[in-house]
Amino acid sequence: MKINGNEIRPGNVIQHQESLWAAVKVNHVKPGKGGAYAQVELKNLFDGRKLNERFRSAETVERVRLDQKDYQYLYPEGDMLVFMDTETYEQLSIASDFIGDRAAFLQDGMTVTVESFEGRPIGVTLPDQVVLEIVEADPVVKGQTAASSYKPAVCDNGVRVMVPPFITAGERIIVDTNEITYVRRAD
Repeated sequence: MKINGNEIRPGNVIQHQESLWAAVKVNHVKPGKGGAYAQVELKNLFDGRKLNERFRSAETVERVRLDQKDYQYLYPEGDMLVFMDTETYEQLSIASDFIGDRAAFLQDGMTVTVESFEGRPIGVTLPDQVVLEIVEADPVVKGQTAASSYKPAVCDNGVRVMVPPFITAGERIIVDTNEITYVRRAD
């Protein structure tokens, strides 16, 4: 689908320089002299390169629609992660480097959204929040109550998170998978 250069929004995926790019930031600029343009920060979906590009309103770019499908996480197999299509029960293997640090948040049976273009996986979206158990938490340091203080804790998946002083080992907490931060206690 062709769109004008000034219609690019953050999150849009466009075809540019014979590759797929996601718009990260868009800044519309109207200089005193000359025509207006959109200054767009792009990120390559295949290799992670970043690019700053100017698009004038007269230019057209090809906007790409990605196929989104729900998959269920099954198990790790070497350096690959195995997912199952929830409708057809077909299995899909994705390299764990592809998901990066967030792969630690995958739990058995978790539903994730896999975005693909022409059958090739481009991105994996995890749930925004997951429930984890604290296995190790530092003791509270007396006298640190004047300001909001946090202490380091280790979750059952090995991820270190800063938690409030009242959290102890054995408690279940909710963690934000995007920011890798403590949200609240789990019910």
